[in-house]
Amino acid sequence: MNLESKWLEDFSALASTRSFSQAAERRFVTQPAFSRRIRSLEAALGLTLVNRSRTPIELTEAGQLFLVTARTVVDQLSEVLRHLHHLEGGQGEVIQVSAAHSLASGFFPRWVAQLRNDGLNIATRLVATNVGDAVHALREGGCDLMLAFYDPDAALQMDAEIFPSLHMGTTEMLPVCAVDADGKPLFDLEADSSVPLLAYSAGAFLGRSVNLLLRQRNLRYTTVYETAMADSLKSMALEGMGVAWVPRLSMRGELERGELAICGGSQWHVPLEIRLYRCALVRKANVRLLWRKLENTPASE
Repeated sequence: MNLESKWLEDFSALASTRSFSQAAERRFVTQPAFSRRIRSLEAALGLTLVNRSRTPIELTEAGQLFLVTARTVVDQLSEVLRHLHHLEGGQGEVIQVSAAHSLASGFFPRWVAQLRNDGLNIATRLVATNVGDAVHALREGGCDLMLAFYDPDAALQMDAEIFPSLHMGTTEMLPVCAVDADGKPLFDLEADSSVPLLAYSAGAFLGRSVNLLLRQRNLRYTTVYETAMADSLKSMALEGMGVAWVPRLSMRGELERGELAICGGSQWHVPLEIRLYRCALVRKANVRLLWRKLENTPASE
């Protein structure tokens, strides 16, 4: 099989733009020439990579998997050239991590600091995003690792052979609210009256677990605010607007300082498992080194 590196770059550009014309413009070639190069790549592989009947175009299942390899090869070539030209000053490979917003601020900094304390001086680049976009980035080679809360309802279930994962620790979502002048919670989930709820918007990953709990326990509430961001719910809770379920790791300081109070017992808590995912097709040396170390390191609980 004779593959040209420019074909891999072409395919990566096509996957990013979902448009032959835009990808051709990005690659500084005419659209007919660009289309011929994608056809040549498919012929060399003996695979159909692109579903041309859809607008915007879509990758086939084979195309999605091959994209990871294509981007990995392109990245590795780029890394070699940067090293040869000393453009990174010996820094080495950079590991790109996509993480759910709550984990990006509440887990990632301590985790990377601990890795460095343990002698693993890796260079990382963090992208904080929603879970859906993080999964998409991992599937298509847009990141090396993904930090996410485990989804028992299968939203994150991927082929374990291609996307292995490691248990990184646990936390929990807690119902919290602001406090009064005496330091007591403004609201009580055990009271008979309805409580103002600061809710996750429809489709938000963390919201599914909260909504299930609310249905199971028949909480009386009135939704006063919605968002997909846990940090935004925390901010509204600090303003005394209502009750929000927020991951403990996202509000350590506020709980310690007494700015927020837990307003419900353990029956109102939602356990969360933190997992780290990678794509087995990615061959970055630093990713493999980190993974081996994590496999032999107890998770933080």
